[in-house]
Amino acid sequence: MSETLLVTGATGQLGRLVLDELLASGKVSPANIIATSRDAAKLADYAAKGVQTRSASFDDAASLEAAFKGADRILIISTDALDEPGKRLRQHQTAVAAAQKAGAKHILYTSMPNPETSVIPFAPDHLGTENAIKATGIPYTILRNGWYMENLFMALPHALAEGKWYSASGEGQLAHIARKDIAKATAAALASGASESATYTLTGETKYTVNEIAATVSKVTGKPLDVVHVTDEQLAGGLKASGLPDFLIPVVVSFDANTREGHIELVTDDARTLSGDKLATLESFLEASKPALLG
Repeated sequence: MSETLLVTGATGQLGRLVLDELLASGKVSPANIIATSRDAAKLADYAAKGVQTRSASFDDAASLEAAFKGADRILIISTDALDEPGKRLRQHQTAVAAAQKAGAKHILYTSMPNPETSVIPFAPDHLGTENAIKATGIPYTILRNGWYMENLFMALPHALAEGKWYSASGEGQLAHIARKDIAKATAAALASGASESATYTLTGETKYTVNEIAATVSKVTGKPLDVVHVTDEQLAGGLKASGLPDFLIPVVVSFDANTREGHIELVTDDARTLSGDKLATLESFLEASKPALLG
């Protein structure tokens, strides 16, 4: 294809995987890919492959406008600015405005499932960004990314070491998806050339309760793991005692509450349809991650 594709946050875990998928596909010339980051020097390995690398900060509108010039299809990967309320949405709105000013023909954005009803504190950031994109009138692709399998590492290594996993998610179900499978679907959408607007929700193919996940973890590692069901308040107290920064505690607690209340239990085939590839199962992912789980 001859369209120029741009990936923001290209030094991040998802950004790098998307670039890798684009290059591996053989469908896009490296010269038609722009990778942006606050520190373009960290993209030297991609520059060596012929990818255009540019510096851009979500806190600097001028840098975004300069970096986005000449890009036909722009993938805005959501930032990780969670320490200051409202900052993330402002950053995203700045990027959307820059994409419009640069003459982008299509905007893609990594959102989250059900931002309209989610109880997670940063859900309004995603919904606000989606609305900002729609308000430009530019065709768009919203990719509502489900919970990464990799997010399980926030709790599992410590839980396995203790043999107890403290959870407030109750009987809520969640269909985790591997970050690499998200990247495959995202790269495919970016390189598709599709001109119509669409919203996809990218999830795994099977949803599980925390008890079912714990049973699979025990099967894979050979170590016992008991789920201890707690209240939101008890979970918050445990997180505080563990030294988690205060601003992150309500965010982490909300993840379990969101699952318990059913706001993220949906299962779709969007990821497989976009990528045209099989998705990693939870068990296969855990098998491959066994050394990290056992630490």
